[in-house]
Amino acid sequence: MAFDAPLGRTREYVEIVRTALDRRTLRYDGRHFTLPLPHGAGKPLRLSVAPTHHRVPVYLAAVGPRNLELAGELADGWLGVFASPDYLHEQREAIGRGLSRRGPESPEERRDFELDVTVPVVVDPDVSRAARAVAPYAALYVGGMGSREHNFYNALAVRMGYGTAAASIQDLYLDKQWRAAADAVPEEFVDDTSLLGDVPRVRSRMQRYADAGVSTLTIAPWGESLSSRMASLEGAVEAASQLEVPA
Repeated sequence: MAFDAPLGRTREYVEIVRTALDRRTLRYDGRHFTLPLPHGAGKPLRLSVAPTHHRVPVYLAAVGPRNLELAGELADGWLGVFASPDYLHEQREAIGRGLSRRGPESPEERRDFELDVTVPVVVDPDVSRAARAVAPYAALYVGGMGSREHNFYNALAVRMGYGTAAASIQDLYLDKQWRAAADAVPEEFVDDTSLLGDVPRVRSRMQRYADAGVSTLTIAPWGESLSSRMASLEGAVEAASQLEVPA
């Protein structure tokens, strides 16, 4: 479906989800969404689950600066992707601008804004080999996730300083040269946004995320086989057990 006006649609979507989670009758008359659907037989619904004192948090998977601001304004947390500890301060600044626009919150609504970053992990003493395992994933997003004119992941790579490589990856991927696109992904970009290397190196890279303010590190093990992915998962668990998490 078309997704024009993404900021306005996301704002309304969050309002709808929060209305449902609060067990209120779900009626909505917005610019982008109308519930119940007009010209149909639908009725206003309400969740039938038992009420709970637990408040379900809403996180936004934001990439662009304006969407990051929206996450800070509306959400309880951010789901980050291709996040580098060295670039995280700019993303946190955008989130901070959104946080500054929040109105007063009730005590039960007030909570720390969470930074949940997803990173690929390959535990392998050969960092270059580990990076090659993740490169096709990076090529898919930077090169093929969206059109040439509208690819938020490509724009993110450009903002991170990989403009020339991002253009080459996109050209190759859209030309269906997927292997060549993966080969064009700079090892530094993969290393910046992943956990690669042996256990001590993975631990040191995890520490960089913790020191940059990330509250949750969601790991995605990569490898050619289940056993290799399990080995990376076990190595990541070992590395995490040695972390010094800031108070």
